[in-house]
Amino acid sequence: MNKSDPNQCDDFDLFRQSMEGVRPLQQDQVNHKPKVPTPDKTRVKQQRKLADHYFSDSYQPALPEEGPMRYVREGADPYAAKQLRRGDYSPELLLDLHGHTQAEARHELIALIDACKRQQVPCASVMHGLGTGVLKQRVPAWLSQHPDVLAFHQAPLEWGGDGALLILVDVGEAAKR
Repeated sequence: MNKSDPNQCDDFDLFRQSMEGVRPLQQDQVNHKPKVPTPDKTRVKQQRKLADHYFSDSYQPALPEEGPMRYVREGADPYAAKQLRRGDYSPELLLDLHGHTQAEARHELIALIDACKRQQVPCASVMHGLGTGVLKQRVPAWLSQHPDVLAFHQAPLEWGGDGALLILVDVGEAAKR
């Protein structure tokens, strides 16, 4: 296009007319709101702190060396482990720890117990695997240290047998039977 094009002159004139009386803005800054951490990230950080707080690898609880793995917290119903063994409680949440490291397993256990409390689920299943693996030894020790775990027992065959534990979580008065 050249300068003598009549359409171009009309466009400029039209633009000038439409911009007549317009003043430039004085503000040249944009105020951004600070980022608020999402609840999921906050919850994960809290669970990591709790895992380090509740679970000690040096603690060795007095758990049975023979027979099925079982534990009842002091002050809890002494028949809780028997009820778990008989299948009076069905786990509504399942946690499979196969392939997890110890650190990951600790965080997952805290998340499971937290989920049980939030969803008012008193019983959950934790699958740690068969054999003499590290998690099979550490998971019962960790669970016995947590104040919200009332009891645990080796799971019946339909819920994993030797490779799993059923845990009973204190979810408050609303969910007690």
